[in-house]
Amino acid sequence: MKILVRATNWVGDAVMAIPALEALRAREPRAEITIAARESITELYRGQAFADRLVSLGASKNARQENNMGCAAFGGERFNFGVALPNSFASAWFLVRAHAKERIGYARDGRRWLLTRPVSKPRTGEIPAHETYYYLELLRRAGWIEKLPEVEQVRLRVDAEDIARAREKLRSLGAGEFAVALAAGASYGAAKCWPAERYAAVANRLVDEMGASIVLLGMAGEREIGMRIAGAMRRPAIDLIGETSARELAPLLAACRLFLGNDSGAMHVAAAVGLPVVAVFGSTDPEGTAPLTLRRSLVRRPVSCSPCFLRYCPVDHRCMTRISVEDVFQATRGQIEERADGER
Repeated sequence: MKILVRATNWVGDAVMAIPALEALRAREPRAEITIAARESITELYRGQAFADRLVSLGASKNARQENNMGCAAFGGERFNFGVALPNSFASAWFLVRAHAKERIGYARDGRRWLLTRPVSKPRTGEIPAHETYYYLELLRRAGWIEKLPEVEQVRLRVDAEDIARAREKLRSLGAGEFAVALAAGASYGAAKCWPAERYAAVANRLVDEMGASIVLLGMAGEREIGMRIAGAMRRPAIDLIGETSARELAPLLAACRLFLGNDSGAMHVAAAVGLPVVAVFGSTDPEGTAPLTLRRSLVRRPVSCSPCFLRYCPVDHRCMTRISVEDVFQATRGQIEERADGER
């Protein structure tokens, strides 16, 4: 049996979809499972047991180009089943063009007629709120799993040699034994971001009081945020913003000792590689997108307009500005001390 999965487009969603991919593998252990996705996602999934083959659709976010690239890679290949994890029309059309005989996905975004097995979208309250259950429910309604499992943790397998190389890289850049990964940006938009100056204040205290080395991470478009943080720090940070490939991200995070940042893809990867996470939430809802790990502290000040899920705040960003430096520092201290107790 050959199964084609059109994976999600964003790193955070890709991590939250892992339990569904693992359930698919458990259901069909002998099937050849091919996952097609943007390059950042195929690099994230490299070496994971749930995929036999990864097909990159490139780095472009143009749906037509992605579909053309993917279908050209398959040639005249045929698939018994195709699963569209994204909600988009383009992802269902991709399965048609890739010659998937049975095509499964949620019946939304005008694509019902493209699917041979359209699945009704769950109504609010029908399933747990966390996004990982949205992908699992698709498999349940398609008849591939009997019930939703309880998911407390998601895990990414990371090669030990890759982690060793990442540790050596950090040491060569001046990092000490306690490296803290700080990701102050978010691809979705500025509404998810706690102020850079406050991150710098927490970073200064982590350096002064905990002896931490601060490693700044993010995409190339987040360099300005990194410059503001680095400029407000009393001691130099290791600035890797825009310098880390999708393939390097998981090993680099696994080589650190703690993650601090916003609700972002990096946050989900950090949790999945086993890193303690301190995450600042404002415009988004932790009920739906909290990192799936037992080693986490979520910092949030609920306000009447949150969660709004907007990219940019139209008012005063109160969901974030009401979170103090002390709030975040104490959450970070708590995770550091808890980890230290666990290692004794």
